[in-house]
Amino acid sequence: MPEGDSVYVAARKLDVLVGRTVTRGELRVPAHATADLSDHTVLGLDTHGKHLLTRFSDGLTLHTHMLMTGSWTVSRQGKWLPRDMMLDVRVLLRTAGPGGRDGPAAYGVTMPIVELIRTADEHTVIGYLGPDPLRADWDPDEAVRRMTAEPDRAVSAVLLDQRCVAGFGNLWVNELCFLRGLNPWTPIGDVDVPALLRLGRKAIHHSATVPGAYQVTTGNTRRGEQHWVAGRKAKPCLRCGTPIRVVDEVPNDPERRRTWWCPHCQPGPDGPPG
Repeated sequence: MPEGDSVYVAARKLDVLVGRTVTRGELRVPAHATADLSDHTVLGLDTHGKHLLTRFSDGLTLHTHMLMTGSWTVSRQGKWLPRDMMLDVRVLLRTAGPGGRDGPAAYGVTMPIVELIRTADEHTVIGYLGPDPLRADWDPDEAVRRMTAEPDRAVSAVLLDQRCVAGFGNLWVNELCFLRGLNPWTPIGDVDVPALLRLGRKAIHHSATVPGAYQVTTGNTRRGEQHWVAGRKAKPCLRCGTPIRVVDEVPNDPERRRTWWCPHCQPGPDGPPG
């Protein structure tokens, strides 16, 4: 599931482009079909939550978001992707290597959001986001303030709200609630929010930076045992053996994603109110 750690990991792979000149740069989306990033230099990559900012010379930034379908593929030798995959490429960045050879190349595949903006205007696409636990400027006090602004909201809804904290998606929301023993529909006003955020930051940072730990919340990399509750409908809880329950998401409701929980380890309502 693309979440904040997914984008962070992708950015670190794309760091191989930094300092290189683009020899072929295409944005295969209608809004930027005529844009040409050739001869621009990749200055750096930054992430905020699930948003990726690729900065170029001449004050340009490529803003992308993977949502649920996008992915990045990087080739250090500049190799082309198979023809059937090239049909789904929305961002093409090929660079120069030494001696006139091809350098690394990056391909944004089935990328839902692709925007070319002025670097000075980055605030227009990420300015609304809350603090990001993967950033150096992480501000836990501001995150607590935002998360507790509406004390009656469910903890799961607050964690999903990127305006409160940027980067936690549905997988992390479900896993963090389990790890803190919180029923997903517990009012945020009844939650020790600083403790929840300390755990969340530690967990997502571990996932993003430790080899082999990506989105493994149990510490067990065996198939089917990587997560405590997420994706484990009707399977026995890895802690107590109680069957994991699930409530399906409500279409077009960003606060009602699919929710997994253990009714024994996370006592409380069997679903959202109403």
